[in-house]
Amino acid sequence: MLGKELRALREQNDLTAESVSLELGFSRSKVSRVESGDIPLPKLADLERLMDRYGVKDPADRDALLSMQRGSLSKEPYTSYRNALPSGMPLYLGLEHDAIRIRGYQNNSVFGLLQDESYARAQMQSAKIVEERTTDAVEQAIRVRMERKKRLTSADGPEIHVILTENSLTTAIGSPEVMRVQYAEIIRLTKLENVEVQIIPRDLLTYRSDWNFTMLEFDGLDPVVQSDSYKATTMWSKESDVGQYKRQFDNMAKIAPGPHETPQFLKNLEKKLWK
Repeated sequence: MLGKELRALREQNDLTAESVSLELGFSRSKVSRVESGDIPLPKLADLERLMDRYGVKDPADRDALLSMQRGSLSKEPYTSYRNALPSGMPLYLGLEHDAIRIRGYQNNSVFGLLQDESYARAQMQSAKIVEERTTDAVEQAIRVRMERKKRLTSADGPEIHVILTENSLTTAIGSPEVMRVQYAEIIRLTKLENVEVQIIPRDLLTYRSDWNFTMLEFDGLDPVVQSDSYKATTMWSKESDVGQYKRQFDNMAKIAPGPHETPQFLKNLEKKLWK
């Protein structure tokens, strides 16, 4: 849908795909494949430049194209892993890939983007038989998780703010060594300028959300929230729904110890639990 609209706009302006690619610094192949629907347009900035070049000024028209672009992200960049992912996950991963800010809350295990590979493997292996997953499917899922994590250290990586409960860090996954390595990985990631992690201690009297959730924010698009509940993963985009999750997150972030306290909290927890 987006590709057809872009092609129509280009032709209305009497432009060739080659001239557009040269002017905007795109490859000729990229322009053609986007227009034919073979690949999505992953960067919002690229769409903004195309709309400017094609003279799309009406806010409603721009919003319509931006919505189409969001839909096309469901194919990017994990198409090759589609068979190994749960239903609805490719859409979420496409949106996550283009988010400029990610805020997550996790109450029962370590947030996915913070997981060390050994922790991710132990977690998925423990569920392999129950979820009737093959060894190949598990390995593919681990590779997807590690690929997602690379964005944290990329030049255009998103801002990450994660709130974990102490429960998510004391639930044994794998072995004491796996847990020690996982703690060290979180400490390493908190040294990045774009990553903040807060932990709600077990004995802190404060609000805790019943369900895990992740809020994705974009450049030029409204935020969305993915939440987990019993037997369901739901995407929320309605302003009132997103606002509810934002209030939950902001409340927990305000009460929990600051990000600067996280490394020492983990070190103390390691000494206490994983000797």
